[in-house]
Amino acid sequence: MSARTVLSESDIDRTLRRIAHEIIEAVPLSSELVILGIPTRGALLAQRLALLITGITSEEVAWGSIDVTLYRDDLATGGHRTPAPTQLPPGGIDGKVVVLVDDVLYSGRTVRAALDAMTALGRPRIVKLAVLIDRGHRELPIRADHVGKNLPSSHGERVTVSLRESDGHDTVQVVS
Repeated sequence: MSARTVLSESDIDRTLRRIAHEIIEAVPLSSELVILGIPTRGALLAQRLALLITGITSEEVAWGSIDVTLYRDDLATGGHRTPAPTQLPPGGIDGKVVVLVDDVLYSGRTVRAALDAMTALGRPRIVKLAVLIDRGHRELPIRADHVGKNLPSSHGERVTVSLRESDGHDTVQVVS
């Protein structure tokens, strides 16, 4: 197996700062915004984005996480993990602009599951998607509004995102 680093710690920091500015431009009122991450690394990225936006605008940004495990369409094939708790901000998501955050967008099935899970929690006014990496190979008609890096890859490759909160360091690698 060989691994090549495609984003370093400074690249990830710069990329998240750019995405934060894009979100601020698209949703100028922080009171209308909720950042929801898909566990595990999407939730960590959502928290970072919320803190960045708060730092830039000096307005508190609501954030949380939304577990999609029970909404996945691959439960029967064993492609699942232990559910993580869904944590919504105190104001909920009704009528808000929700930005779903994930680390890697691949087939689109995780995002579809997140959309299904969200309908059980409330009715946002608008839902947008922010991802650190878009590697293509969509199986569903899903497109990210905010992309850190487009990274064309083959099905045989694996994109691994490491974040300091869970892995001790920040990198994105392609493993073949």
